[in-house]
Amino acid sequence: MPASTKKSKKASVKKTQVAKKNVKKAVAKKLPAKKASAKKKPTIKKATVKKTTKKTPAKKAPAKKSSAKKAPAKKAAAKKVVTPAQKAAAAKKIAAEKAKAAAAAKAKKEKEAKAKASEKAKAVAAKLKAAAAVKAAREREQKAKAAAKQREVERKAREKAAAEAKKQKEIESKRKAIEAEKLRKQREIERRNEEERKRQERRDAEERRRQEALERKMHSKPYGEDGAFLEELRGLLLEAREEANRQTEIADSEAEEMLVDRERLEYDDEDGSSVASDIQRDQLKDFSSALRLKVDEIDVALGRVADGSYGRCDECYEAISKPRLQFQLPVFTCVTCRASV
Repeated sequence: MPASTKKSKKASVKKTQVAKKNVKKAVAKKLPAKKASAKKKPTIKKATVKKTTKKTPAKKAPAKKSSAKKAPAKKAAAKKVVTPAQKAAAAKKIAAEKAKAAAAAKAKKEKEAKAKASEKAKAVAAKLKAAAAVKAAREREQKAKAAAKQREVERKAREKAAAEAKKQKEIESKRKAIEAEKLRKQREIERRNEEERKRQERRDAEERRRQEALERKMHSKPYGEDGAFLEELRGLLLEAREEANRQTEIADSEAEEMLVDRERLEYDDEDGSSVASDIQRDQLKDFSSALRLKVDEIDVALGRVADGSYGRCDECYEAISKPRLQFQLPVFTCVTCRASV
């Protein structure tokens, strides 16, 4: 649209210029005729004014010029009638028409200049508007890019923050798990220690009870209330002591006799009888030692009978059965403990 308007404006400007030239030619040709006759001049001026206003094309001008050329012949015929006043009025009128035509041309030129300026201003405004639109579009694009970049930065920041929060959460969960495991182990250790302490307390209590029971057994007198039985045992022990002393004396005397016989037969030992006598004498000595040990044991048993503790096993501190006490003198262990020795 702006290109077509410019072309039309250029064509109109050219037409006006051609019309102005035609007007000037017509005015120049009419000057001699106006001097000849004053009546026909107004008609010529009207024609020139009409030409300028109607913007007649340049091709029609020659026809009017020919009519203007015919005018001198008529003016020459009427030359004698024109007065100086009429000439002055005609010249003044022509000058006025010229001024009017110049003013119209100037106004037209100004109008065209204004139209051209307005068109130029419109073109500049359109150009500025297009540049502004391009600039706005560019700014919008830049803003969109900046917004997209900002959104990307924010997204990355959110992702980074989320990853950091997740990592921190995992670290916190691991720390809590480690603390929970430590606490569980600590509680387990405390529980085991408590159980061990309780077991130890039970063992200590059992050991104390056992020691107390053992202490009671160690000082127990199983037949302390049975005086008749203890008196019977005392009699049996005394008899066994006397018998052991008697056998000890017999064994000692026999050993002495065998020693005398050994000295007497010392140089006459071809058949080896001295060796046999030595063996017998050693056996007698061992027997005598065993009897003396038995006497010592009987003395201990008599002492226990006296304090009422005889009949208590030296190993388990339980009561020895009466038949064992009666038929084995002296005795200090029960059958069970004796079998385990």
